[in-house]
Amino acid sequence: MATTTADSTAEARRQVEIPSKRVTPSQIEALSQRVVCGGEREMVEVEQPFTGKPLGWVPKSRPEDVDAAFERARAAQREWRQTSFAERKAILLRFHDLVMERQDELLDLLQLECGKARRHAYEEALDVAIVARYYANTAEMHLKPQKRQGAFPILTQTWEYHHPLGVVGIISPWNYPITLSVSDAVPALAAGNGVVCKPDSQTPYSALWGFALLEEAGLPRDVVQVVTGSGSELGPSIVDNADYMMFTGSTATGRTVAERAGKNLIGSSMELGGKNAMIVLDDANVARAVEGAERALFSNAGQLCISVERLFVHESIADEFTQRLAERTRKMKLGTSLDYSSDMGSLISESQLETVREHVEDATSKGARVLAGGNARPDLGPYFYEPTMLESVRDGMTLFRDETFGPVVSVSRFSDIDDVVERANDSDYGLNFSLWTGNTRRGRAIATRLQAGTVNVNEGYVATWASVDAPMGGMKASGLGRRHGAVGIQKYTDSQTISIQRLLPIAPPPMVAQGLWARFMNVSLRLLRRLPGVR
Repeated sequence: MATTTADSTAEARRQVEIPSKRVTPSQIEALSQRVVCGGEREMVEVEQPFTGKPLGWVPKSRPEDVDAAFERARAAQREWRQTSFAERKAILLRFHDLVMERQDELLDLLQLECGKARRHAYEEALDVAIVARYYANTAEMHLKPQKRQGAFPILTQTWEYHHPLGVVGIISPWNYPITLSVSDAVPALAAGNGVVCKPDSQTPYSALWGFALLEEAGLPRDVVQVVTGSGSELGPSIVDNADYMMFTGSTATGRTVAERAGKNLIGSSMELGGKNAMIVLDDANVARAVEGAERALFSNAGQLCISVERLFVHESIADEFTQRLAERTRKMKLGTSLDYSSDMGSLISESQLETVREHVEDATSKGARVLAGGNARPDLGPYFYEPTMLESVRDGMTLFRDETFGPVVSVSRFSDIDDVVERANDSDYGLNFSLWTGNTRRGRAIATRLQAGTVNVNEGYVATWASVDAPMGGMKASGLGRRHGAVGIQKYTDSQTISIQRLLPIAPPPMVAQGLWARFMNVSLRLLRRLPGVR
């Protein structure tokens, strides 16, 4: 990823080669022009991971551009918050339909920008549509005024209201660039907020495409603003301007964002790192578990916060399971095709490739054994790395505890349920776990003992992620707050309680002594204790 002046990229723009008829250089240029920047700015090159060639360039926004973006979004939000739930619903449902209609265009863009296999890009496209549909249909239910139980029946009437916070700041990563920008913005918009989003500089176009499509669906343009550039340069300005922060990224950066948000007394929600575990019990269907493991381990080349990096298999089936999974892993097809023929795509960048290479080399130099993979594949593209299985991984190896964020898994055995639960929980992280068993009642009971925000039984990650009516997020160092469900939209609001007191105050009436009033209250409370329906 290179930074150049605007003038020096003009000729390069004309020579960009994009292997897609649905995504053209002129479309890429039009998306770049949606970035907020005041005047001439340095340009940041966006690379195609499949080839290392440029996909396009976006302006390198400055902190003053962030200020301007929030000013525009705040002005537009004052009108947007006055729209009805019905109006917002219509826009989000039109957006849902447009995503489905233009799906192939989005899939091409995701592959070109991220290096994903198409099957993994498809999961991301589905997510955007599902989240838009869900909040289109449920925003009013989650946010409409609710009558609550008052202090005293009949005398006190109480309501709960939800008001939009203002403008939400979103800082999103490169691995799922439309899900972690647009899908997180959808509930904020459905609640009546404006949004300023900073997508990762490696993958800005998917977010820009999604927000452009929202506007095509009817969202007023200035309600959402996009800035691009360095997170370290723009992040502080975003947090300082925002009324709420949504962040997805590393745990280290998340701590910085949370600290600054806390000092500003604004709320924040964040999905951070993971070192996720998959446990295969002795009664699991081996064939199903092996197939599910491939998806759980190697989706998006392992560059998925909720993918699995630690695999625990019961000793009674470990030989069969490991052999079958290793054979399946070796047969996986890696490729750059813009169709469904490849099982796995590329890593995003040279730095990500280097991290994966270093983790594997460190482990093997300290005694880990390669069961499958273990090599870079420059013959396919600059950042390809084989899906890799290792055994005999132990504490002291970098990848034992640190997140690799690549197609690498450590395989180990267990014999005792209590032991494997303890080993799985022995991590600073707790984002997503997977458990495989033939007895789902048993599986659910064990799942409640696992210290992770989501646990999938007989699935890797999709079941909980796609259950958007339920909250999703991490425990321990894997995050703060939740996305999805009621909490995923209510977090973008200020709750307000309004009570009306009738007839008698909650205080001694005139001429009634405090002691007499206290005795009356004690009798009343004892009576209320016995009334059905009084909480």
